[in-house]
Amino acid sequence: MSTRGHCILSHGFESGPDATKVTALALAAERLGWTHERPDYTDLDAKREVSEVGDVYARVDRLLGLAQAAASRGPVVLAGSSLGAYISGLVSLKVDTFGLFLMAPPVSMGKAPRLTAANVPTSIIHGWNDELIAPAEVVAWAYARSARLLLVDDSHRLSNHVEASADAFASLLASL
Repeated sequence: MSTRGHCILSHGFESGPDATKVTALALAAERLGWTHERPDYTDLDAKREVSEVGDVYARVDRLLGLAQAAASRGPVVLAGSSLGAYISGLVSLKVDTFGLFLMAPPVSMGKAPRLTAANVPTSIIHGWNDELIAPAEVVAWAYARSARLLLVDDSHRLSNHVEASADAFASLLASL
């Protein structure tokens, strides 16, 4: 079976490439014929001297390099959780991206620029009880770009909605 494209799945801050959610997304991508990779940002997250969320711009640079290489081979979809969603949005502006899947995206993050992203098919899952990112901010962000938005009864980690996240991601991939 030929590949439909490549997915780059970025974990959240203080998480890792083997985290439950990005692993579930990887399995969903495989089932639909997409290749995938899960970059490891743990070394950058440990750099607390840069900011309270590590070296965000080094994360962006790492993802940008991977995405540029993948885009030279075919369609690319960027997906991420929390800080991984934030960097996926930023990188989508610099690389030809076919779709975005954002879990608990930080629409605003302190002194960092507000979340922005390419105008591509976008799907978002966010918890009504997210203790870090106000659901109303995500609703407004999604509305402005006509993104698919699934709001669930969960916290920032979306730990009770891993399968729902994978299903929403699969739905996005199937639509591309």
